[in-house]
Amino acid sequence: MAVKLTGRSGSTKLIARRGYGGCDVMSRHEGRVAVVTGAASGIGRATAALLAREGATVIAADVNESALAWTDSEDDIVAAPCDVTDEGANEALVSLAVESFGGLDAAVLNAGVGMSGHIATLPMEQYDRTMDVNVRGVVLGIRACIPAMRARGGGAIAITASTSGQRGDPNMWAYNASKAAVINLARAAALDLGVDGIRVNAVCPGPTITGMTERLKGAPAAFEALRRRTARQQWATAAEVAAVFGFLVSPEASAVTGTAVNADGGIGANTGQFLPPERSTT
Repeated sequence: MAVKLTGRSGSTKLIARRGYGGCDVMSRHEGRVAVVTGAASGIGRATAALLAREGATVIAADVNESALAWTDSEDDIVAAPCDVTDEGANEALVSLAVESFGGLDAAVLNAGVGMSGHIATLPMEQYDRTMDVNVRGVVLGIRACIPAMRARGGGAIAITASTSGQRGDPNMWAYNASKAAVINLARAAALDLGVDGIRVNAVCPGPTITGMTERLKGAPAAFEALRRRTARQQWATAAEVAAVFGFLVSPEASAVTGTAVNADGGIGANTGQFLPPERSTT
């Protein structure tokens, strides 16, 4: 059975409603319905694409609707505008999943912003915006998912945190605080929702090539310094981090809840006192 939806520009798209299948990697999300926020680029886009490849019907959401144009050529992904700081927008996103595809099995709450500035001078409005998107947006996303996942008999939620939520960075105090908050939020939510069969986890990427970090390419010294602090001596790609999300929201991760999984290339393993050995070029 297929559902006909109207796309961003008024075009229509037929989305197949799939039956449940096997659990091999390439079909482990067969018949499942997922939402991904912050899906216009980077980790969100890569995760939405991965879930669709593995059989899910995906609603890719972002506040920048025009940046979701990449979904137009994807048969199993439909775009939806969503400001995650708006309670009604989160509820509408879940309603779209339920009304169009019969339910909701997985949610990747990836939308986020990064603000930098010294703690003495960063305007409080920028701090408020960081917390609004990175923390309030996640809380609203979790709350919106609960009724639909309860009706489904359970589900899985994964939140994009950061290694910056596990320790501090110069001039990144607002971002550090927001990501530390969602790591503990994942733990607490997992305890509240486990009885409903809903799992909640956080993923902590390290240096990863995304739209948010692209600006560092214009600062080669900073880009190189982060690379040298990873165990494997390279930045991660968005696809590599998406693979972690794909596992965590799959049935294969049924025993994993209330934890923060580092997908950081080993940067968190380093005390920072010494650099890991440089990769050999021979």
